[in-house]
Amino acid sequence: MRIGILGGTGPAGSALAARLASIGYEVVIGSRSKYRAMEARDAQIERWPTLLGRLDCGDNSAAASCDLVVIATPWDSAATTAQEQAELLAGKIVVSMANALVRVGKEFQPLVPPRGSVAAHVQAAVPRCRVVAAFHHLPATELGHIGEPIDSDVLICGDDASAVKTMSEIIAKIPGCRPLDAGELSNATAIEAFTAVMLQLNVRYKTRVAPKLTGIKGDPRDKRPSSPAAAPSEAVASPA
Repeated sequence: MRIGILGGTGPAGSALAARLASIGYEVVIGSRSKYRAMEARDAQIERWPTLLGRLDCGDNSAAASCDLVVIATPWDSAATTAQEQAELLAGKIVVSMANALVRVGKEFQPLVPPRGSVAAHVQAAVPRCRVVAAFHHLPATELGHIGEPIDSDVLICGDDASAVKTMSEIIAKIPGCRPLDAGELSNATAIEAFTAVMLQLNVRYKTRVAPKLTGIKGDPRDKRPSSPAAAPSEAVASPA
């Protein structure tokens, strides 16, 4: 599987690209400028030479041509970026990882984007895609330390059960991460907003927190019944 990262030159996007390449996937860092993508790719390979051959770069169209695509742009351009690549993304799993947040003084506060969440806004922009919300709470710094595990649960939500299952299988390969099926895409509102709480904890306690839930036994990937393979509805109501 080749995984593309749209807007993958920022801290979270480039760190995720390196992490996914480190667990065996071919990854393409995409950007509006292929030269910025090249700089981001080269910086990761300079830091982690073992990624040579698995980490590539190009413009956003090159990333959108991959089998599975992650949108790592700022939250307010996620839907627009997806819509620009709508034809290339049609039918694919598209992962939304952005959080709509604003800092007011010393406090982080969640915003409510159109349709209630960034993920739902992306789904409406590319209705022929299977949008999944994931990776919201993984600290970019730890994500980029590919030689170390990340002790974190990763909450995943989406309206297509097979897409959620595929993402769970990918996340389960990241050392230390446990994928949790958090329900339908409407739950992205709560998942995205909770990031403001985690960032506030980081500031208050001068650390970088990650979620870890207790009481879940067995494999949560087997709990949700399969859904039809048809494309999800455009009208998905209800959010770094």
